[in-house]
Amino acid sequence: MHQNRDAALKRLSRLEGQIRGIARMVEEDRYCVDVLTQIAAVRAALKGVEKLVIDDHAAHCIEDALASGDLDDQRAKFTELLDLLDKARS
Repeated sequence: MHQNRDAALKRLSRLEGQIRGIARMVEEDRYCVDVLTQIAAVRAALKGVEKLVIDDHAAHCIEDALASGDLDDQRAKFTELLDLLDKARS
């Protein structure tokens, strides 16, 4: 990762704290709806990190492949991007 590295690390650090909070909620037998609400928030935040990584991949790896003129590398990077987008939708 290049330009989004610091932002991704900051978000992941925050997510780590949220996960610990959810574990505490489970240990304390908190209301299921409250736990599920926090899980949904973590999932959304993780999607944000995923978007940063995909954006970085497109901005650097794919851009480099296009600039290289290497058709095999371009196809490989494009296929990687499609696979990443497919996984992101799951």
